[in-house]
Amino acid sequence: MNIWTRSILGASLVAAPLLAVPTPASAGVGDLLVAPTRIVLDGRKGAEIILNNIGDEPATYRVSIEFRRMTEAGDLVDVTTPTDADQKAEDMIVYAPRKVTLAPNQPQAIRIAARPGQGIADGEYRVHMLFRAIPPATPVVQAQAEEARGVQFKLTPVYGVTIPVIVRLGNLQATAGIADVRLEKKDGTVAVGLDLTRAGTRSTYGEVRVLKAGVKDPIAIQKGVAIYTEVGKRHVSVPVADAYKASAAGPVTVEYIETYDDGRHLIAQTQAVLR
Repeated sequence: MNIWTRSILGASLVAAPLLAVPTPASAGVGDLLVAPTRIVLDGRKGAEIILNNIGDEPATYRVSIEFRRMTEAGDLVDVTTPTDADQKAEDMIVYAPRKVTLAPNQPQAIRIAARPGQGIADGEYRVHMLFRAIPPATPVVQAQAEEARGVQFKLTPVYGVTIPVIVRLGNLQATAGIADVRLEKKDGTVAVGLDLTRAGTRSTYGEVRVLKAGVKDPIAIQKGVAIYTEVGKRHVSVPVADAYKASAAGPVTVEYIETYDDGRHLIAQTQAVLR
């Protein structure tokens, strides 16, 4: 994550592509808010995830586990064939409740913990937790004068939010680097493109900042940037703030800062000239 959302039309239709977005303190889609948007467990202390229905009607949500892989472009793709490590990750995650019905503006805590079994090797394990709305049953009413022709479908949007749940066992370490910094176009806007590299036994997560001498604030910043253990490198495109688009070219300092609940740590830094 980085958070990730999707909208599914009908139980038998193909899910829409996942959208990569910066990870805030809470994430939402439809009438559901979820906080926090990332959980890290150590096998001892558990955590809580808060769901909040911000809609005007009661809503029911189902909680489930799924698996995803990161690509070098930073996208998360569904896993069709879980690995042994995936299965171990799912087996050690315990959570409750698995289905909730919320009145408008009513929060609900989902309790979650990791219970590694004996013989589980040290390392980082990850699942993605999906919070999906269950649409209310709405019968299709057909006028008597209307003659049914062929097969008819009623499409009901079903919204969901996914967050990564990471379990870290043992003394895990990671290092990172920054390479190939350049100006590029992203969705018609000016951005700083770069490649982040990662090595070690755990993932990294934080924000990328592009600094320019004599400018107080970063000219570009991207929060919620993760590099998961299945990739050693991913490309990141950081949009340049509107105020600095005309003056972005030239020498810059690029930082990758890991963010934690209790602080921040500079994990990688490089000097570059934007052209």
